[in-house]
Amino acid sequence: MRKFKKPILSYNLQFFADGPSGEKTEKPTSRKREKAREEGQVVKSIEVNTAFLLIALFAAINWIIPSISSNIIHFMNDIYLKFNVINNNNFSIDFVTKLMIESLWLILRLVAPIFLIAVLLGLGLNFLQVGFKITPKALKPKFSKLNPIQGFKKIFSLRSLFELVKSLLKISLILAIVYSTIRGKEKTLLVLYDMSLNQIIVWTGSLAIEIGIKVGVFFIFVALADYIYQKLKHEKELKMTKQEIKDEHKMTEGNPEIKSKIRQKMREASMRRMMQELPKADVIITNPTHFAVAIQYNAEISSAPLVIAKGTDFVAAKIREKATENGIEIIENKPLARTLYYTVDIGDAIPEELYQAVAEVLAFVYSLKQTNNREA
Repeated sequence: MRKFKKPILSYNLQFFADGPSGEKTEKPTSRKREKAREEGQVVKSIEVNTAFLLIALFAAINWIIPSISSNIIHFMNDIYLKFNVINNNNFSIDFVTKLMIESLWLILRLVAPIFLIAVLLGLGLNFLQVGFKITPKALKPKFSKLNPIQGFKKIFSLRSLFELVKSLLKISLILAIVYSTIRGKEKTLLVLYDMSLNQIIVWTGSLAIEIGIKVGVFFIFVALADYIYQKLKHEKELKMTKQEIKDEHKMTEGNPEIKSKIRQKMREASMRRMMQELPKADVIITNPTHFAVAIQYNAEISSAPLVIAKGTDFVAAKIREKATENGIEIIENKPLARTLYYTVDIGDAIPEELYQAVAEVLAFVYSLKQTNNREA
């Protein structure tokens, strides 16, 4: 028979117990999710916004580029005409100021539709990702974020390194897309000086739109992967320990010990009220020891007898004791006592099917009282 050898290393099993600092293995509760949302912690991928914004903006530019090129050419022709007729007398600050205002107004008219599309699309994409909810807590300044030590930790953390590698990889792939798009157009690039201004603008714009849409399509795949990653990361951050779930349950549902004490206090108060009403009873119907039901009949209060007190075991003994103190008759009727206890609540009238049985008991009690009064 082999003997059990004492291990060289001893282990404290308490380190494996689940406690306040235990492993977060439980799914987050709805309250935890709501609290995180109030603090601005939601699943959101910037790459999704980037991808759809790129495609939408370059599609919009492609749609309005004829108008843009026409306006630019018209503006440039107008400037050339003005400079042809200009001389030293009319070249002044007012002329330059007017020219600058016209240039700025042209830029605003060309950029405004694109800017409006970008703003509306950005708001729409954010709404689709996180919905609409005002979160004042997320807007409150957190002075802990100004801690330089924590800042350096974030800069040189594993997460920052991952983001750097991801950014470098995206830039490399974008450059590859740009290179592959331009590569087949070297001949056109070499003859741009032979083209008119209108042709150069149209060709350059078409090239930019082609590159933008290709980059946008590439970003859709990046956005899909990033959204899945952000969702998994968000779920992992929201996970809770078993102790956290217990603590939250206590906060929302109430501490079981406190609730038990409240119920006990309510029972005690109900017991006191019941004992205060007991002297009004006409008869106590018992089992004889396990059940006790106090019946009161007053035609001015109710057309049927009422159950004003009832109880089992200890409470039943208290009812009998109180009845004896107040000279109330105690009648043993096992089936009637059990039926009244289980079918009639305190303060309710007895059902019609028990009228006959209760009437016989009351008649017997009244006859005993009359007999006792005559003897007295």
